[in-house]
Amino acid sequence: MEEEKKTVRAVERALDILLVFTTGSEWSLTELAAKCELHKSTVHRLLATLEEKGFVIRDDATDKYRLGLRVLELSAHFARSDDPTVVLIGEMEKLRDQMGETVSLYIRDRLERVRIQAVQSRQAIRRVAQVGIRLPLSVGASSKVLLAFEDSNTREALLSDPAWPAGLRSPSYAKQLDEVVAAGYATSFEEREPGAAAVAAPIFSRSGKLVAALAVSGPSNRLTPDVMEERASAIIGAATRMGALLD
Repeated sequence: MEEEKKTVRAVERALDILLVFTTGSEWSLTELAAKCELHKSTVHRLLATLEEKGFVIRDDATDKYRLGLRVLELSAHFARSDDPTVVLIGEMEKLRDQMGETVSLYIRDRLERVRIQAVQSRQAIRRVAQVGIRLPLSVGASSKVLLAFEDSNTREALLSDPAWPAGLRSPSYAKQLDEVVAAGYATSFEEREPGAAAVAAPIFSRSGKLVAALAVSGPSNRLTPDVMEERASAIIGAATRMGALLD
C-alpha cells in the first residue's frame, strides 16, 4: 500500500513538472523545483525519467528543459470530429474578420476558466490570447457566461464553494448573473486588467448542453461599452451558429 502511494505521488509530481510548461517554454532545474515546491534532487530524478520517455528535452548549451516530441505525438491524437477547438475554428476566423478583434473559446474547470482556442486580431494593437491559460471564474465576461448559464444547482454549488470570493456571494451578484441570462451575453470593461475589454456569449450544442463561452476581446479604447452593446447581437448569432455544429 505504501509503495502504491509513493508511485502515485511520483506520477503527480511528474505531471506538476509538465504543467509548469503551460506558463513558459524553457525552465532550468532550479526554476522547476521552485515552481513545484520540490527538492532539486527529486525534480532531477523525475526529469531524467521524463527525458528518457521523450516528454522533455534538456538543452546542453543552456542546461534548460523544454517539452519533447512525445507531447506532440500525444496531441496529434487529441482532436476529434466533435472537438470544438477544431470544429469552430472557421467560424471563429469569420467572427475575427467581422469584429476586427481577438476571438477566444473558454470552458469551465471548477473555479477557473480555460482558454481552449483563440484567433488573434490582425490589428497592430490587440489582445494577444494565449491558448491553455487559466483564469479565475470570478472575473471577466467569459466567466460570467460560464457561471450564469450553468444549471441552478451547479451555479449555487460554485457560489457557495469556500474558495469562491466572499464579496461575490451577495444577492446583487446573483442578480447580475440573472441579467446576463436575460440579455444573452456578458461584458467586462477593465475588470481583470487595465486597458482590456471583452464581450462573451454562450455556445450551446444541438442537445442544449453549455459547451463553451465565445469571447471577443480587445483594447478598451476600441471596445467601449457602447461598441460592445452594438456588437452583442452579432456575437450571439455567431455563438448560435457555432452551437449548431456541435452534437
